[in-house]
Amino acid sequence: MNLRFDISLAEGYKSQTQIARVLTEDWLARNMYCPICGEVSIRRAEPNAPVKDYVCEKCKSQYELKSKKTGSDSFQATVADGVYRTMIGRITSLDNPSFFFLHYDHYEVNNLVVVPKCFFTPSIIEKRTALSSTARRAGWEGCNILMTAIPATAKIPVIKNGVVRPIKDVVTQYQKVYSLQTKSVKSRGWLMDTLHLIERLDTTFSLAQLYAFEKELKLKHPDNNHIPDKIRQQLQFLRDKGFIEFKGGGKYKKL
Repeated sequence: MNLRFDISLAEGYKSQTQIARVLTEDWLARNMYCPICGEVSIRRAEPNAPVKDYVCEKCKSQYELKSKKTGSDSFQATVADGVYRTMIGRITSLDNPSFFFLHYDHYEVNNLVVVPKCFFTPSIIEKRTALSSTARRAGWEGCNILMTAIPATAKIPVIKNGVVRPIKDVVTQYQKVYSLQTKSVKSRGWLMDTLHLIERLDTTFSLAQLYAFEKELKLKHPDNNHIPDKIRQQLQFLRDKGFIEFKGGGKYKKL
């Protein structure tokens, strides 16, 4: 995998935003495989496809790419995206894409992570303030992806600090994380919230520690009057999927 961009493609462009878009989209199309099935390449989607940039011909998985010029090894708090209503409509359809988040510096990729589609819920999409009446696109409402709202478990590294991970390792990790896919957006939300809470605890934690978050969860799920039951349900789900281990006596261990 060649981490350098083809900078010849930037000729004729003046906007730095357009240059970044052209170079990163070309790089991914030439270098990236499908992290779900391992197919050696993915193709660009048809022009102007909503919330979809790439498609795997073999398994038909869909992807969107977001890129950023940065020297850090992880995306910052938010990533700007397109129309808010379009994004919400796509991610709640259960036919939503997974996302690539790419970092580059000096026309070279230094970090690339992929986030499976099952970790995208309305709660991680922030509506931006509508453009003013004097703007060219008056009333237009964009959105931000709240990266800090996505559990670390879901951010699967493909390239980290300029080092490319083996394809087999990425596909294996993706399949394990993607096994958490659920059939409803509401279930996705509970999974995200539970993983976030677990990530705030030590490697070994207790059921009582999670119960202590009941008020916090109630604010996110005001219609649910059985929060402790839901916590136990999510823990059993994560245990069955091999993400945590039940140690007995109300104790769990992260795997």
